[in-house]
Amino acid sequence: MSVPVGVAAGHEATVDAGRVVLEAGGGAVDAAVAMMLVSCAAETIFTGLAGGGFATVYEAATRTVTCVDFFVAVPGLGDRTAGPGTAIEITFVGQRVPYEIGPATVAVPGVPAGALHLWSRWGRLPWADVVAPGLAASYGTPFPATHAELLPRVTPAMCVSDGDLVYRRADGSLLQAGDLLRHPDHHHAYELLAHDPRGFYRGDYADALLDVLEEGSALSQADLDAYAVVESPPATARFDAFDVHARGDDLDDVLGTLQAAGTAVAADPHHDLGSALGLVEALRAPDRRAETTNLVAVDERGDACVITTSLGLGSGVWVPGFGVHLNSMLGEGELIRAALDPGARMGSMMSPLVALDAEGRLAAAAGAAGGSRIRPALVQTLLRVLRGTPPQEAVDAPRLNALPDLVRLEPGFDDAVLHGLEAAGVPVAVAHGLDPYFGGVSALSPLGAGSDPRRSGHVWLRPHGLRSAPARPAL
Repeated sequence: MSVPVGVAAGHEATVDAGRVVLEAGGGAVDAAVAMMLVSCAAETIFTGLAGGGFATVYEAATRTVTCVDFFVAVPGLGDRTAGPGTAIEITFVGQRVPYEIGPATVAVPGVPAGALHLWSRWGRLPWADVVAPGLAASYGTPFPATHAELLPRVTPAMCVSDGDLVYRRADGSLLQAGDLLRHPDHHHAYELLAHDPRGFYRGDYADALLDVLEEGSALSQADLDAYAVVESPPATARFDAFDVHARGDDLDDVLGTLQAAGTAVAADPHHDLGSALGLVEALRAPDRRAETTNLVAVDERGDACVITTSLGLGSGVWVPGFGVHLNSMLGEGELIRAALDPGARMGSMMSPLVALDAEGRLAAAAGAAGGSRIRPALVQTLLRVLRGTPPQEAVDAPRLNALPDLVRLEPGFDDAVLHGLEAAGVPVAVAHGLDPYFGGVSALSPLGAGSDPRRSGHVWLRPHGLRSAPARPAL
C-alpha cells in the first residue's frame, strides 16, 4: 500500500496551497514550498520569511533521501558589532522564561534561499505559480483559535513596533480567532520573491533590512552574501522493520530517542505501565521553548517533502516597506549550547523525517513543531504510525512530556498507569485537555494523513482517480 497524495499542515490556508499546487501538476516539493511560503504569512506566530528551517526530501524513483538545511546563520562576518538585546519575559506553562528581542537577536535568515533551492532542485511548476499562494495569503488569512490562545503569552515579543499593527484590533485589543491577520506591506515581500528571490540577500529588501538593523546588530552585507543552503545525506535509525531518515544533528537526538523508545515501548503506554515507564525514560529532558511550524506533502509519483520552519518568538524588528518580522534566534538562549562563530549555523531541535520499508518505499513522512516538545511529539506519533495506527488517530492520541522532575500528561492515560508512575517515584501533572504545549505533528502514511488539533491542523487527500499533468518550471 502506498502513501496517498496529500498534504498536512498547521493552517487551513497552508493546506489549501498544497492542494492547489498538487492539483495543478506540481510535485511534493512544489507543494511543500508553496505551503511554507503561505505559512510565513498565515502562521506568523510561529514562522516567517525572515526565519529558517530544514527539509527532508524523498525521491520515489531512486528511493533516496536528501536533507536540506536552510536554518539561520550566526552574523558577524562584516565590520558591524552587536549591542545588547532587550530582555523580556514570557510566561510558559506557569513559568516565567527570559528572552531577548531587538536587533542584536536577529540571525541571518534562510527561508527565501531555502525556498528557491528546493524549487530549483526538485520543482516542476513555474516559480511564480509556487509563490502565488503565499502572495494571496499576504493580503490576509483568518487567525486560528490556537494562535489567538497563544498570543497573550507572547505579546512582549509580538506586539512591538509593527506588531501592534498586525496583532491588535483597531480598538487596541488582541486579535481573536477568525480575525484577519495581515501586514499592509507584506505583499511587497512576496512580489519581490516572485520576480527576484535573490533580492532578499542583495538589493532594496536587503538594504532595508540592514538599515533597520544598523544600530545594535552584527548582521551585515557580508553575512547575506555568505549565506548558502546546505544539502546532506540523512542519518538513519532502525525502528522495527523500518529505516527512519532525518538530518541527525538536531539538538535533542530524535533518531536516537526513537530507536530507544522502539525497544522500551512494547505496548500502548496509555494502558501499560511498563511501556509508560520506558517512554518516560526515553524522553526525559529539560523543557526548552521555541516556536515552529511543520508541513508534509506527498505527490502522485510517491515523492515526499517534509519542512519545519521557525522565526523564534520574533525580534520585534520589522523590515520597512516589506512587512517582514525578523527572527530572534540569537535571543533564544536555550538554543545556544555552543560557541556562536560568525557564519556558522545555529543549533535547532527541528527534525523533519521519512520512514522507509525494507524495499526503500515510503512508509511515513512526518515532522513536528514545538521546541523541546518536537522530540516527544514526533516519537510518540511515529511509535503508533509505524505500528499500524492511522496518522490522524496517532496524532490525536494523548501525549506525555517527561521533564527531569515531572511528567506532564494529557488526559487519556489509565488511572493505573498514572498511579503506577507515581508509585515508581515519577510525579505527574495531567493537563485539562489536548494542549499546544505538547507539540504539533503533521504526518502521512499509507493509512492517510494527520495534522495536530493542538495547533489548528488541517489535511487534504486527493480523491482516488484524479490525475494531473506535470508542468515544467521557469523563472
